[in-house]
Amino acid sequence: MRKLVCLCFSLCTGFAAPHGDLRVTANHRYLEFTDGTPFFYLGDTAWELFHRLNREDATKYLENRAGKGFTVIQAVVLSELDGLTVPNPYGDLPLIDGDIQKPNPTYFRHVDFIVDKAADLGLFIGMLPTWGKYWQSSSSIFKTPESARAYGRFLGARYRDKSIIWILGGDRAIANAEERATVDAIAAGLREGDAGHHLMTFHPIGPADSSEMLNDASWLDFNMYQSSHAGRDLDNGLYAEHDLTLKPQRPTLDGENRYEEIPVGFYLAGTSGLDRFDDFDVRQSAYWSVLAGACGHTYGDNNIWQMFKPTADPPRPTANRWIGRPGSMIGANVPWYEALDRPGAFQMKYFRRLIESVPFQKMIPDQAMILDGPTHGGAKIRAARAADGSFAIVYSPYGEAFTLRKDALHAPKYKEFWYDPRYGVSYEIHTSERWGMQIYTPPTSGRGHDWVLLLEDATAGFSLPDSH
Repeated sequence: MRKLVCLCFSLCTGFAAPHGDLRVTANHRYLEFTDGTPFFYLGDTAWELFHRLNREDATKYLENRAGKGFTVIQAVVLSELDGLTVPNPYGDLPLIDGDIQKPNPTYFRHVDFIVDKAADLGLFIGMLPTWGKYWQSSSSIFKTPESARAYGRFLGARYRDKSIIWILGGDRAIANAEERATVDAIAAGLREGDAGHHLMTFHPIGPADSSEMLNDASWLDFNMYQSSHAGRDLDNGLYAEHDLTLKPQRPTLDGENRYEEIPVGFYLAGTSGLDRFDDFDVRQSAYWSVLAGACGHTYGDNNIWQMFKPTADPPRPTANRWIGRPGSMIGANVPWYEALDRPGAFQMKYFRRLIESVPFQKMIPDQAMILDGPTHGGAKIRAARAADGSFAIVYSPYGEAFTLRKDALHAPKYKEFWYDPRYGVSYEIHTSERWGMQIYTPPTSGRGHDWVLLLEDATAGFSLPDSH
């Protein structure tokens, strides 16, 4: 039996309750526990958590994320930023003599502390065994597939009874057979070590999708795409739509999208670094993706993923194109501990509240409900409904009006609400019948004035948060 925990959510705090194994649902669309309790994957990107934070700071970070309703913390064991050569705050490197076959016990005791603290707070770790550059052919520290398998076996056994989801990959594409053999070997070792206790996915380079590289991988339990940071108003829901057409069908989600405060399109020529993604960009990508069929979503902040803290060090060479403070990557300019309460992070709490206010595992995308309204660009309307017709959720990113075909719903009468994703407040409009076509005009419009329409069976008794 897997020893995972579920984060149940009530207002601003999380608490752990045992529900057994974490598994894919029977319809291959969502995640749940073996007792049938739904699990909504709401991740935060903390790639450098194990490497850069001491125990006091790690506790501060985890407590903050638990309070905001996150369920998964994505972190890397062999981290990207000098992870093999610069020690953690206690002077420890992850490997002895840089040898993948010699894990450093003192380094892993620090990882153990963070994993256990997360579980105490009702969170669990989306653990990347290594950043992708360490298994790429040109610089691989895994000399043979067996060394990769042994490393996976070590991690799997060490964290067999912990609150873990395995995330292979690490921001890289599998370019050849040698790299595929290494990734497969790590996965096989993890399975041997943890006896299949934990689900497994793959974090690809962006923009890309694990399904492009690994659709035939028997170890891949759910897909993960990286819609990345190229520009505003790019519909990441298209990835979910694509994945849900594949066989075998697997759940899917965006594991890395536009981070709050990262320079827009930072890896494209001519980017100044002055234009940065904000909380609206964060909300838009979350609602677009989940209403297109994703089983969850991952938030990120440019200052937090790298656990940026100002130092006297010069800017990293790869960061010189962008305006940032000394020691930063990709123009980070706010200490991680000051970035914890950015608006987008709070709004992920409101996002989860709305999704969990209905039986979301019944939800299926249904763009055919939308008879009129923006169909492309930043104002694109997305709609999803329950397979049994008991509810529908429609997102208007720019507050543009839209017309719905209501006969896709099945109950005689529906309560109608506007939900404000900025503040997590809902406003009841009225109760209507399911027949006919209806135009809906959100209360305000323009960039940053996104609104969600919720239609719910008037007799269902769903618990919409903060209704007015």
